[in-house]
Amino acid sequence: MAFEDISVLRYLGTAIDILLVWFVIYKLIMVIRGTKAVQLLKGIIVILLVKTISGFLGLNTIFWLMDQAISWGFIAIIVIFQPELRRALEQLGRGRLFSKSAFPEEDEGVKLTDDITKATSYMAKRRIGALMTIERETGMGDYIETGIPMNANVSSELLINVFIPNTPLHDGAVIIRGSQIAAAACYLPLSESPLISKELGTRHRAAVGISEVTDSITIIVSEETGSISAARNGELHRNLDEDALKNILSSNSNKQARTRSASSSRWQWRGKKNG
Repeated sequence: MAFEDISVLRYLGTAIDILLVWFVIYKLIMVIRGTKAVQLLKGIIVILLVKTISGFLGLNTIFWLMDQAISWGFIAIIVIFQPELRRALEQLGRGRLFSKSAFPEEDEGVKLTDDITKATSYMAKRRIGALMTIERETGMGDYIETGIPMNANVSSELLINVFIPNTPLHDGAVIIRGSQIAAAACYLPLSESPLISKELGTRHRAAVGISEVTDSITIIVSEETGSISAARNGELHRNLDEDALKNILSSNSNKQARTRSASSSRWQWRGKKNG
């Protein structure tokens, strides 16, 4: 084999190696996207920047401190990112690490909207307290792990049954991922916003709290008044009727459908270009 052929194969192997590493890094970022690990990752980037700048400016003490932080950082990453690493390994074992997003299909999105609206209206008329959170772009694995796993298809009957008073799953939140109930009796972070009315209880404060740290949509049914509320983007929309609730849920389904369609179009365009 000629020397030139060996060089070409070496460069080709290096290029494939780099592409595979970047692909794995990209997928790992997708796994931790929207979790608390993202903020920790930003902190690591800040440490690297501070080390680089301090080395350039000759700030030896700061450089030494940042160097020590990076040296012990591998152990710290294993400890700090333990939930995310466990979730990534579980997904790898199930063959889902490189799968597409779990957004429901368009028809499933319509059914999901109808089921949630029907269940909410039923519970509101009978003053059955409920708290239902719909996962969107931001991952909610940390909160799903605090509840009881269900992994059951969403239906209005199942949602109603979960929130029947004096049952084991009544307290806490239901988290819906895609077209499935991922878990019930989940703990959500309580908002500390002073703008929340004092007359509202823990369910409303938890709904606002989760909407402050994720892009989820949370539906609340008041046990005292039977009123329906929805929280998203840190805002609480109160006293919703059935049509208003359906509009909020439909806008969520439409956004997910557009996201999925745009992603599919990009892959089709790339396929045509490569073809």
